[in-house]
Amino acid sequence: MVKIGSIELPDFPLLLAPMEDVSDPPFRYLCKKFGADMMYTEFISSEGLIRDAIKSREKLDIFDYERPVGIQIFGGDEEAMALSAKIVAAVGPDLVDINFGCPVKKVVTKGAGAAVLKDIDLMVRLTKAVVDSTDLPVTVKTRLGWDDGSRNIEEVAERLQDVGIKALSVHGRTRCQLYKGEADWTLIGKIKENPRIQIPIFGNGDIDTPEKALEYKERYGVDGVMIGRASIGNPWIFREIKHFLKTGERLAAPSILERWEACKIHLEKSLEWKNEILALNEMKRHYAPYFRGLPGIKEYRTKLMAGRTAEEVFATLEEIRDGFAGVEV
Repeated sequence: MVKIGSIELPDFPLLLAPMEDVSDPPFRYLCKKFGADMMYTEFISSEGLIRDAIKSREKLDIFDYERPVGIQIFGGDEEAMALSAKIVAAVGPDLVDINFGCPVKKVVTKGAGAAVLKDIDLMVRLTKAVVDSTDLPVTVKTRLGWDDGSRNIEEVAERLQDVGIKALSVHGRTRCQLYKGEADWTLIGKIKENPRIQIPIFGNGDIDTPEKALEYKERYGVDGVMIGRASIGNPWIFREIKHFLKTGERLAAPSILERWEACKIHLEKSLEWKNEILALNEMKRHYAPYFRGLPGIKEYRTKLMAGRTAEEVFATLEEIRDGFAGVEV
């Protein structure tokens, strides 16, 4: 069993990474259905929460079936982070997570996300401000460092543990790498070898097969893995990894019908949670991953992208179900 404060997770839990414009409630519903042990909201701006920005507030939506679920916040001001943690706690998540890893320019230029990696003292102060402002467990997600010359994650892990975080998730790239190249888990393994570290350490980056999850578990000794991009259009990755870890055998890939059903449920949940225009627009990033590799799918995918109403998109999905009935992939 892995414990984060009072939260109890199974041995070697699988976590869904917080992903902007991806890990919303509809997507989290599917990942939970297929075996994610813990999930996080999309990251939320501390400044946006305090200003009562509508988009930030919408991201606070969590549901009981998702538990345990964490709400992730980001920012570069101690007072704003502390106040946003109080706002978050009022919604009743199981934990508060701090994002010190987002590499995108619009976040970094505000001195938040991965930008904080350039100032470890500030990172510690921001973290302590959040820990001191809530009774919920506080966790952190970050990267190895800002660039290859400042891979300071070992120092970061010790100092953040010292101010009270209950778990640390580390993406095996620097900010300057963005998502390029191969993730390097060597330093993540060194954190686990450090006898001072008592909190769970989760590795993140490039876990896209059950075999890799097992290999990294054994090689680096992490307490669990966090899966991000590999789950897009593939929420089954959680159940596949669990099955492989338990049996050493690969589960059969999801059938075309199962892929179709997941896409349809995703769209239905999106329509329940958002207005139609937003739901249809945000679903566009998911169609290609759900139906990747199907022969002749391009024509249908074009129709899905062009659909202006939910009725049109559902009709195209029906065409896909009927058109690929009996096809083996």
